[in-house]
Amino acid sequence: DRSGQSQCFNCIIETFQSQAYNLARRMLSDWALAEDAVQESMVSGYRAFHQFRGDNLKAWLMRIVANTCRDILRSSKSRPTVPLDPLPPDDMEASSVPSAVNLPSREESPEDYAERRELNRTIQGGLDALPQDQRMSLLLVDVQGMSYEEAAQVMGCSLGTVKSRLSRGR
Repeated sequence: DRSGQSQCFNCIIETFQSQAYNLARRMLSDWALAEDAVQESMVSGYRAFHQFRGDNLKAWLMRIVANTCRDILRSSKSRPTVPLDPLPPDDMEASSVPSAVNLPSREESPEDYAERRELNRTIQGGLDALPQDQRMSLLLVDVQGMSYEEAAQVMGCSLGTVKSRLSRGR
């Protein structure tokens, strides 16, 4: 029944939402676009949930997110825009949810906090410089902790392709 499917899918969203958002945020380098991508992905996933027949729900859902991000990147290249109020680069550092405030922990000195923020900006800059397929493979394997097999499922390519993209990206 439809209400059972809704409740079940809500549990799936709760389980994978932060991973989906982190993937989208790193792929798109923009938290607002990442929010849109995750929301669109979850709607697409809900609509297609009855078709899911695999055994790896995480890979299936992350593939939807990855495809949504690719579509957004593709459309933004054809229609470049300049935001009226650009966000400061520190917004890339929000944790797993967009409303999270990235304050230093009580155990972290202000110097350590500033160093961590600078490292995060440097890493994101490196990711942004990579071709889309290499960035995706690094995010899935090195950041999300997926196996090569799961990454291949998400990216819709062979295991060897994932390994070569990782090697080039690293």
